[in-house]
Amino acid sequence: MSVIYVVLPLALVIGAIAVGAFIWAVRRGQYDDLDTPSVRILFDDDDPPARASPPDQKSN
Repeated sequence: MSVIYVVLPLALVIGAIAVGAFIWAVRRGQYDDLDTPSVRILFDDDDPPARASPPDQKSN
């Protein structure tokens, strides 16, 4: 029965840390846009890579 005096405060501390982390994440904007990251891979907005021009060939 004495183990409850250790486990209960430990559980409360861990719960408080979890709630604090959640509040921190909400204030930092982690949950503002949940839809765009999942469909970002479908957008093809990248420009094609520029072709490197061949080096000038100089005759000897």
